[in-house]
Amino acid sequence: MTINETLIYFKSFQEKILNGEVLDFEELALNLFSFQSANNPVYGEYLKVRKIRPIDIKQIDEIPFLPIGFFKTHPVVSGPIRLFESYYSSSGTTGMVTSKHHVWSPEFYLHHSLNLFEKEYGSIEGYHVLALLPSYLERKGSSLVSMADFLIKKSKSPHSGFYLYNHQELLDRIALLKEDSRRILLLGVTFGLLDLAESGMTIPEADNLIVMETGGMKGRRREMIREEVHDIYKMAFGVDLVHSEYGMTELMSQAYSKGEGKYTLAPTMRVFLRDVNDPFSPANRSQGGINVIDLANFHSCAFIETQDLGKVDSEGKVEILGRFDNSEIRGCNLLLN
Repeated sequence: MTINETLIYFKSFQEKILNGEVLDFEELALNLFSFQSANNPVYGEYLKVRKIRPIDIKQIDEIPFLPIGFFKTHPVVSGPIRLFESYYSSSGTTGMVTSKHHVWSPEFYLHHSLNLFEKEYGSIEGYHVLALLPSYLERKGSSLVSMADFLIKKSKSPHSGFYLYNHQELLDRIALLKEDSRRILLLGVTFGLLDLAESGMTIPEADNLIVMETGGMKGRRREMIREEVHDIYKMAFGVDLVHSEYGMTELMSQAYSKGEGKYTLAPTMRVFLRDVNDPFSPANRSQGGINVIDLANFHSCAFIETQDLGKVDSEGKVEILGRFDNSEIRGCNLLLN
């Protein structure tokens, strides 16, 4: 494809997603597979090595998934690299190789993220967004920080903002807003929320408070099961449920859990389970490795083999069980069930 043809394709796909025109998921996924297998050099070479002919793929459950590790070593893009002036990078501990997700349009990512949030939670203007994102806020290139900053601005609340390590200011803000007509969204990475919950400081109880965790431990703490972490939150913040956001640098879409530990997938996402011992075969049990189709990755690769383990229930909701034992620690998911 020429550059102009590629841009036309990107813009068309972007409009479909932002306008909610993703009802025929399978047709869009197969169309995108055809485009990316021909225009993404990394994905195309991966298919060639596996001796897979794109013309033979007729159903979405036949589409091969690209191992997520390629985002650490190659620019995974579906078009000339000069079209991709921006990228998001993953978090990591010292010495760890991090992922880079080259993006054609950061603006698309932000508006898409807002649409997904509002689909689950209603207008962002009904919230005060208090973001507790230490470490993420202190580095460049975090898609999570970009999304949080966009939600903060779109909330149009003078009380919305980032809180690094200034816990007392954050708690004072919750106390000030606990009788407000808007809800308080406390969006925090797991270790940041745990540090606050176990700080010994007096945390005001607020009926309008939503505690939403996103991200992981980043090597800051021992690994803990989800129930243990959530029990700490419930006791400290006086909430009955803990919400969660599931996202990663390599995906443009997010999924949300409203407290039951199961994530409702975005309309642009579909999850398939693979056998834990044979990544090229579907799981023959109720759990397995998570493969994700994310149509919002139209500019990079929409078919990602993650290093997460999970279950999918009869309603299509996803439960994250943990990580493969040999996978690197990632900021997006360290909780084990």
